Amino acid sequence: MATFDVRPDIDAAAAKLQSTFGAKREIQRLPEVLWEGETVEMLATGVYGKGNGLVAMTSQRLIFLKHGVMSQQVEDFPYGRISSVQWSGGMISGTLIVFASGNKAEIKQMPKDAGKALADALRARLAAPAAPAAAPVAASASAGAQDVGSRLATLDQLRAAGAITDEEYRDRRAKILDSL
Repeated sequence: MATFDVRPDIDAAAAKLQSTFGAKREIQRLPEVLWEGETVEMLATGVYGKGNGLVAMTSQRLIFLKHGVMSQQVEDFPYGRISSVQWSGGMISGTLIVFASGNKAEIKQMPKDAGKALADALRARLAAPAAPAAAPVAASASAGAQDVGSRLATLDQLRAAGAITDEEYRDRRAKILDSL
């Protein structure tokens, strides 16, 4: 498997890919499309629109990135706008369908295992109860503590969905708690 040395979160997600065929350039370019503070949780390859590219599940949204020689394509789906996710798998690959803001995006030819894991993790994230909009935030709670709580909740969801192993869960949880 290729080593990328892009960023620790991207490198960890890329290391889990069965194949990076058609996505090496996208993995290198991924930091250019990420928002400040956004981290990559999972990666998969697939075909969407005009070609083969990279699907990235981040801490804030789902991204499809194609960075070809002649054309580039970035489409993102913030979690708040995704209404549902559908996965249909074949023997080797499958199709991830994302319903967002009244639109339907079909990402085809995703490797079966990576696509199913990504779909399950995405469903778990969407099923997580959102904080009530009218609930006041305690003044004594620091933004850092809230961030740690949401990161731990996301980590729990990834483990429950089978997107990460128990060992990865323990390692990432320890890093999050060490950041306090």
